[in-house]
Amino acid sequence: MAEINAAAVNALRKKTGVSMMICKEALAATEGNEDKAVEYIRKKGIATQGGRQDRETSFGRFGIYAGLDKKAGGIVELKCESAPVAGSDEFVQLANDLAKQLATGPGAKTAEELLDQPSPSKPGSTLRDVKDDMFNRIREVFKVGRLTRLEGPTGGYCHNAGTVSGVLVQVEGGTDEAAKDVSMHIAAMRPLAVNTSELDPAVVEKERGILREQALAEGKPANIVDKMVEGRLKNFYAERVLLEQAFVKENSLSVGKYAESKGMKVKKFVHWELGKE
Repeated sequence: MAEINAAAVNALRKKTGVSMMICKEALAATEGNEDKAVEYIRKKGIATQGGRQDRETSFGRFGIYAGLDKKAGGIVELKCESAPVAGSDEFVQLANDLAKQLATGPGAKTAEELLDQPSPSKPGSTLRDVKDDMFNRIREVFKVGRLTRLEGPTGGYCHNAGTVSGVLVQVEGGTDEAAKDVSMHIAAMRPLAVNTSELDPAVVEKERGILREQALAEGKPANIVDKMVEGRLKNFYAERVLLEQAFVKENSLSVGKYAESKGMKVKKFVHWELGKE
């Protein structure tokens, strides 16, 4: 059996970031072979991680990859066990790498598919390698949640104070700044659809029925009730439809008018809050 000296243990610790005890165990199990010891640590970490998957991962952030000069944009939910880890540089990097690979790579339908793809910032490693390495060192479970890719120019925004949310907006024309402004508005105002035609018809009809009953109860003549209802529906739309909402940075403009002033058309958006499906 190869002698495991302190220098070898310390070198492996610097390379992997795990504890001296685990490094010594790995070198002993692999007869001092550093490369095999790294593989041993990784496999041990995966096994340990498997037994911790039921731990609550209520913290995290959204990785965003967006830009008007990009062929596609991506948004990925990455969760962990604690706030300090969620705010760490390497966690932020992993979240953004996941989003970048989703947007620039072959695409992925599931987290498992995405994790097996290359890491944009660490050549020679997959995203899964990076995630498992972080687990080995930090000992927190990391879970990749929802993920979506939008084709064409996009804007994005990740909000990490109080409510953690992520927004990805598919646009046509405009500027990166305008697209980000609209993304920030969406995070703040939580619209349900881009325009009125995208709202659930059943929801609209239910509201129309409620408004009609209210108008009749007020004693309004039946022949003008329908016109009144359609007028009052505008307030309903202004609360729930992105292009009809008052723009948060300039209340005198609707989001639609703001986008128009920037030569931008908003085509689609994704807005997620951490942990809320």
